[in-house]
Amino acid sequence: MTVADVRAFNRFYTGVIGVLDSAYLRSPYSLTEVRVLFELMAGTVDVKGALGLDAGYLSRILGRFEREGLITRTPSATDARRHVVELTDAGRAVLADLDVRSNAEIGALLDRVPESDRATLVAAMGTIRRILSDTPRAYLLRPLRPGDLGWVVHRHGVRYAEEYGYDETFEALVARVVAEYGEHHDPEREAAWIAEVDGEPVGSIFCVNADEHTAQLRLLLVEPSARGLGIGKRLVEECVRFAGRVGYRRMTLETVSEVEVARGIYKRVGFEPVAATPTRKWGKDVVEETWSRDL
Repeated sequence: MTVADVRAFNRFYTGVIGVLDSAYLRSPYSLTEVRVLFELMAGTVDVKGALGLDAGYLSRILGRFEREGLITRTPSATDARRHVVELTDAGRAVLADLDVRSNAEIGALLDRVPESDRATLVAAMGTIRRILSDTPRAYLLRPLRPGDLGWVVHRHGVRYAEEYGYDETFEALVARVVAEYGEHHDPEREAAWIAEVDGEPVGSIFCVNADEHTAQLRLLLVEPSARGLGIGKRLVEECVRFAGRVGYRRMTLETVSEVEVARGIYKRVGFEPVAATPTRKWGKDVVEETWSRDL
């Protein structure tokens, strides 16, 4: 992304939400003045620092609020150079009215967005906030929902083509595994999980029946954007715990030698390679591996 891209988005979004208007939400106040009211309501001690305002500019804003009866200013009991600023009932009423107007305006904006796009919109906003504020990322694991099976097939096809050069026959294999699970899985002995970050799917894993005593781990995937958070290891551990809980004695998995990150996870969770076979599939020469561990 370039500087021009960011500036273009800023111009677009500030126009959408109307922050360039001199009167915010058709009120007598600018956006900055409303933010000052909000910080005062929230009890922010250093409003100047929180909003990055010039001291003289903030003083003029507070002077206006005081003249209009929105705030009171009293000398600090501990520092004569400072004042304690509090909203009056009139100030709280102004802010409450602006809150209602803002909710109505955002509601009208969202009314123009199809329901199917709203989650994507909110997730994108969360991603922007997280990246620019350097907020630590959290994830969750959940069971499958409608649409997840298609996502698993699509993302496996894309990821393995981009990272390893596999052709469409690999995606076809994933589609067969997913279709078999969707049509015939035993909910008492088989399960699947999706990992989410910011409300968006970023990973998957399946536990399926191999035989009466053996479970098979399948379709581990973590998107590049979510790597480094420990999601892959957590998915594998969840799969292993489930298999042990429902009575399997052993767990196996099939992989290939070039997926080094995944192989490292398997090793850390207690799997060991038990067989390796060179072969050609998915448009490449690969070494298929079988890994196993007792439960």
